Amino acid sequence: MLKIQNLSNCAVFIDFDNTITTVDVLDEIIQRFSINGNWLRYENLWREEKIGSKDCMEAQLKGIRVQKEILNRYLQSVKLDSSFPNLLALLRRYNVHPAILSDSFSYFIHTILKHHNIKNIPVYANTVRFEGNRLIPSFPYRSAQCKRCAHCKRAHLVKPSMSHKTTIYVGDGLSDVCAALEADIVFAKGRLIEYLKEVKKACLEFNNLKDVFDLLKKAQT
Repeated sequence: MLKIQNLSNCAVFIDFDNTITTVDVLDEIIQRFSINGNWLRYENLWREEKIGSKDCMEAQLKGIRVQKEILNRYLQSVKLDSSFPNLLALLRRYNVHPAILSDSFSYFIHTILKHHNIKNIPVYANTVRFEGNRLIPSFPYRSAQCKRCAHCKRAHLVKPSMSHKTTIYVGDGLSDVCAALEADIVFAKGRLIEYLKEVKKACLEFNNLKDVFDLLKKAQT
């Protein structure tokens, strides 16, 4: 059973796609708006760990054509895990202000959060700009030491300000591996939990954020 002596002394980091949202938003965008099927070849190369996510996304976004208003319409249709507001409220009750860490793009995340009236949560992600109907990515959090990620989330967990914190990470996929291996407590599902089991890293399995909410609440009682 999870026990946390002092939730107020925790730093919480949460993945976005398929963790806070009910779908993988980036995958959906690539599949909906690509002009051909070339994206799948790069996806397979990434899954086989033959290329990192930066090279994968750069190649995949080159094949996307979408007007900003059409993309926004899709983003505003994305649903959040229904327990996300309750989880935020629980954490803030203990003066914990979680951060979103994503290997997707901040424009997508901010647009979705704004539509759901979710405010005042830091977002660390790659960035994208529009040139006509094209999406041009950039990667401000890329680490020269990490060949896997466009945005290596581990860097946020090893900052000096984290040295006296219990770090908690919540995620679902291979882009979460670097952060999960560093975190003190990991909530995992999907491909992330498969990976962590292979490397024998302890984690707590979850299906949705209600599971995370329930476990954190019980850990303080």
